[in-house]
Amino acid sequence: MTTNEYVRAFAGAFVLISLALGVEASPLFVSKHFLWVTAFVGANLFQSAFTGLCPLVNILHKLGVKDGPARCG
Repeated sequence: MTTNEYVRAFAGAFVLISLALGVEASPLFVSKHFLWVTAFVGANLFQSAFTGLCPLVNILHKLGVKDGPARCG
């Protein structure tokens, strides 16, 4: 997997988990405060689209994950 694929997978997982824990209709509901995780992930993805700064990409590069062409679909 490339850094782009890891970032998409991590972001998607964090959003789904935080929604499951933060939405009252979910059987896994814990607290509405978990929705702040969803907001943080969304804000980070939005700012990284414009600035190119993504903490997860920096961590993945230090772990040796290579960049590659983005694949959609």
